[in-house]
Amino acid sequence: MAEERRDFYEVLGLKKGASDEEIKKAYRTLAKKYHPDLNPGDKSAEQKMKEINAAYEVLSDKEKKARYDQFGHAGIDPSYNPGGAGGAGGFGGFSGFSGGFGGFSDLGDIFGDLFGGFSGGGARTRGPAKGETIRATLTISFTEAAFGCEKEVNVTRTEGCPDCGGTGAKKGTKPETCPACHGTGQVQTQQRTPFGVFSSTGPCRNCGGTGKVIREPCTSCRGSGQVKRLRKLKVKVPAGIDDGQTFSVSGEGNRGLNGGPAGDLYVTVRVLPHEIFKRDGNDIILEMPVSFVQAALGADLTVPTLTGKVQYRMPEGTQTGAVFRLRGNGIKAVNGRGVGDMYVKVVVETPRNLSREQKELLKKFDESCGDSQHSAKKNFFGKIKDKKK
Repeated sequence: MAEERRDFYEVLGLKKGASDEEIKKAYRTLAKKYHPDLNPGDKSAEQKMKEINAAYEVLSDKEKKARYDQFGHAGIDPSYNPGGAGGAGGFGGFSGFSGGFGGFSDLGDIFGDLFGGFSGGGARTRGPAKGETIRATLTISFTEAAFGCEKEVNVTRTEGCPDCGGTGAKKGTKPETCPACHGTGQVQTQQRTPFGVFSSTGPCRNCGGTGKVIREPCTSCRGSGQVKRLRKLKVKVPAGIDDGQTFSVSGEGNRGLNGGPAGDLYVTVRVLPHEIFKRDGNDIILEMPVSFVQAALGADLTVPTLTGKVQYRMPEGTQTGAVFRLRGNGIKAVNGRGVGDMYVKVVVETPRNLSREQKELLKKFDESCGDSQHSAKKNFFGKIKDKKK
């Protein structure tokens, strides 16, 4: 008695009525898992693959799928008889397949995943490639960051070997065309599978995909054509750069491959703190001490900025903590769009080490003021009294 066939949807791990995309996706997944080339000598995997292909051959064909959904196995194989001998549609072979997989439009994708591509695809000769990026750190002053500067940085980078001119071949010799790939850098291989012979293209192992072989390597670079060098480079730091920011210098990185351009240098900046200025984005913050008398009477202040000193008229009665702004006296934006401002915070300094005469004068002055001239003090104690009621 012949063994009854499994439901084709069950074979692919799907529910009846699955979409074409779901069927194709399930087949790809199972084909990668059970393909005989990936499971050499595994008979169970080979048998499983036959079953998977039989299910896909039907469910991927709209007409066959419609008959199968309506009549089951009998709809696509009239000779099928679960209780009798296996017919032409049995699992002993791939009946229904014309030339193995000749009718499947998506096999190129499936076997491209399995074998890395068909003839005409895959790897190409290694062409020019840009060199790798290198990095450096640079410490500068607050003022240098604000206005920009030119500095030197030490970097270690890959450069062309001076002894062989970057060819990798011993002086007096040169690389030869690879005899295995004839200079193309790629070779074609054929793989015989139960479903036919498939061609794939990959990098030539003899030359590593370069198309060239070196018979006598350079002793300085050991055939690589490149060496490590410590260099001191001059770089221009852009104006307005802030602590922790990075700028790039084109073409100062590692040497390119096969004639490609050099990589870039990325420089990260560390900015030393200033003695009196603090930075907030493109704005500058300055805490400026003033005397008790200056705050009370008002005064013409000489305020230091990054570009020199400016005059500012502080109004009388200025309290400690008051802030005034000097427009355009901040830091230029690193992208060149606009300039920040300077914010000056007033800190009223209380006099110390007063003489007896000074103390007496201040006492008389305080008595003459009264609460009307100390509004903050008056409001404070007024609130305390309100709470007691």
